[in-house]
Amino acid sequence: MAEELRLSKGKIWQGIFAVSGIMTTLVIYGVLQEKLMRVPYGDNKEYFKFSLFLVFCNRITTSVVSAATLIASKKALDPVAPVYKYCLISVSNILTTTCQYEALKYVSFPVQTLAKCAKMIPVMVWGTLIMQKTYRGRDYLFAFLVTIGCSIFILYPSGYEISPYNKGRENTVWGVSLMIGYLGFDGFTSTFQDKLFKGYDMDIHNQIFYTTTCSCILSLTGLILQGNLILAIDFVVRHNDCLFDIALLSTVATASQFFISYTIRTFGALTFATIMTTRQLVSILLSCVWFAHPLTWEQSIGAVSFTNLINFILMSM
Repeated sequence: MAEELRLSKGKIWQGIFAVSGIMTTLVIYGVLQEKLMRVPYGDNKEYFKFSLFLVFCNRITTSVVSAATLIASKKALDPVAPVYKYCLISVSNILTTTCQYEALKYVSFPVQTLAKCAKMIPVMVWGTLIMQKTYRGRDYLFAFLVTIGCSIFILYPSGYEISPYNKGRENTVWGVSLMIGYLGFDGFTSTFQDKLFKGYDMDIHNQIFYTTTCSCILSLTGLILQGNLILAIDFVVRHNDCLFDIALLSTVATASQFFISYTIRTFGALTFATIMTTRQLVSILLSCVWFAHPLTWEQSIGAVSFTNLINFILMSM
């Protein structure tokens, strides 16, 4: 009994560590990402348009840090799984990030957040297809309640006041398509990571190193083929504040990658998707409180799903 209680407490602390790490790093990441893609730089008001360059910078920073960690801890750099499996995660992760960055050019904050609130559903679909998981009716019910609750919360007027960037910007079919692509690729990435962790005795930094190294090669190749590498470098040379933002974004992305991999390895892909959904709702609630945005009765009903979300997380852990 005492041993079970000790293990339960350890799991709770692991959960707190994972949630706080993901919440902190990704909130900062989201702010920097929004600034880089939607706020102009310099006197001429130039926009940074090279989303693949951001992917490259993020991944090369993460790759170097994970390699240094493996060497410092005297762990082998040899791949544990076949290299093509790391590459699958890498490709889907690049597509996820690229869709997310590109969508920022076309869709408003409410639409982005609404899409991200549906993370649990594609993860459950991929979990069934890739890992042959069987989810209980309760799991589907929680996923449904969370998605509907968040949708109600975001779709009502107060949600549109939260972002200063959506004024005068129309949502397009292309932007919504990018968000759908983001959801599908993101669900595959976390589910396949979960599969590798469960199928191999794999260290977190081993998976991060090989996945991000593949991403570096692929994103660099894409930049060269598009002819955007020199243009992106020229932009950051001319705008030092942009270079600083990219460096900070890459640092935060590296930290968030560790927390993401840790969470998926410890709790699984579905719990990770649940935490990510929680982050979206919490960020909006904090904005409403901080900026004194009134909540409509429809939004209050939507926010009730947050309680169900917390229960889901606790039961999953």
